[in-house]
Amino acid sequence: MSGPDDAPRGGNQGPGEAEGSRTSDTELSKRLEQLNTSLGQVRSKTEAAVPKGRDTSASSGAALAFRLGAEFVSGVLVGALIGYGLDRLFSIAPWGMIVFTLFGFAAGVTNMLRASGEGRNRGKTGT
Repeated sequence: MSGPDDAPRGGNQGPGEAEGSRTSDTELSKRLEQLNTSLGQVRSKTEAAVPKGRDTSASSGAALAFRLGAEFVSGVLVGALIGYGLDRLFSIAPWGMIVFTLFGFAAGVTNMLRASGEGRNRGKTGT
C-alpha cells in the first residue's frame, strides 16, 4: 500500500518540469529586474526631454494659421508688385501684372507647403 510519504517530490510540478527549474526562475527574476531598471532609465530620459509647462497646442495652431496666411498673401502681393512695376517700365499693361500675380500665387502656395512641413516629405516615398 502506498502512504502519503510515497508521493513524488515537488508537489506542484507539472509534466515536463524538472527540479532545475528553480534556477531558471531566479534567472528570469534577474532578467525582469534588469528590464525594469533599463525601462526606468528610458522613462526618466523621455520625461526629462518633455518640457513641463502649459499646453500651447491651441496657440501654436493659431500661430501656424496666421503664418500660413501671411506666407500666401505676401507671395501674391510681391508677384503683383513686380508685375505692376514691369507694366509701368515697359508699357505692357496688364500682361506683366497678370503673369507675375500668377507666379506670386504659385510662390505663395509653395511657401505655405514649406511652412506647414508638407513639402519636406516630397520625393522620399515611392509614389
